[in-house]
Amino acid sequence: MSSLAVRRLIVWAVSFALGFVVSYLLIVVGFPLINSNAVGMTLEEYGTIYFLVTMVPIALVFVTWLDKFMGTKILPD
Repeated sequence: MSSLAVRRLIVWAVSFALGFVVSYLLIVVGFPLINSNAVGMTLEEYGTIYFLVTMVPIALVFVTWLDKFMGTKILPD
């Protein structure tokens, strides 16, 4: 496997891991700070599909930035 392919895999893995962490913190910590009715919000209450719809766009933002800084050329110039 070439160096570029390894860097691309790293970009995708790190991006989705960061997307998961940010989304989790947004739902479990952020929502209760904004609305007192959301205290004790869990991913089960939020829903799997809703979590994925929240996580994927956030992860794609990380893909964009990591692609730029790691020079993987996932996105065209």
